[in-house]
Amino acid sequence: MSGGQTAALADKVMLVTGASRGIGRAVASTLADQGAVVVLAARDTGRLDAAVGEITTAGGRAEAVAIDVADRASVEAALKRVLDAHGRIDGLVNNAGVTRDNLVLRMKDEDWQAVLSTNLTGVFLCTQAALKPMIKQRSGRIVNITSVVGLIGNAGQANYAASKAGVVGFTKSVAREVASRGITVNAVAPGFVETDMTAAMTDKAREAVLAAIPMGRVGRPEDIAGAVAFLVSDAAGYLTGQVLGVDGGFRM
Repeated sequence: MSGGQTAALADKVMLVTGASRGIGRAVASTLADQGAVVVLAARDTGRLDAAVGEITTAGGRAEAVAIDVADRASVEAALKRVLDAHGRIDGLVNNAGVTRDNLVLRMKDEDWQAVLSTNLTGVFLCTQAALKPMIKQRSGRIVNITSVVGLIGNAGQANYAASKAGVVGFTKSVAREVASRGITVNAVAPGFVETDMTAAMTDKAREAVLAAIPMGRVGRPEDIAGAVAFLVSDAAGYLTGQVLGVDGGFRM
């Protein structure tokens, strides 16, 4: 953390799912840099512990909790741990996501279901669990990570696109339900970002993507983290039901 500045998220308790790598890990690190107490949640506890270690070594406050966002009992147990330890939850970042790509004619039922269960049902379960204490507090910030693919579609990703489009509709609906309780609900739609998910792209596919991005580069996880940090801050207090595209102009 930079000295001499008032931390924008001082002492706020933030839960980030899918925080063991990629965008989630960058979000957790950025929120910690801004003074938040960050609870990193994921299934891969080995990577989680490493991420927590990085944050605490840098002077931030972080802890790990195991979670399977598609399992209600796991989600409720994770939220209970947060509330038992801190007495409140100020922000939830629903970032956990998976892909099981294939053309729709070849897509297996289990590949459809796995993606919808994590990417959409997981957002529902985590949001529902976090809203209960937030409504009592009459304050809270929820940020859902959707995708440019959920807005424009992508061949070979019908399951992923459907799940991420669902997150957009879910975000707007919940924003309407809880706005009067002092809770904002927004989404961030990353474009193509350097993560494990995009590392598997062929050189040809990568060149095609770069040609379509006005800024001429793919995003970094930190680009997404900056947008999330804004949306969970007091500065975004009058902003709800929005989908913020962070894509270098790709969808312009």
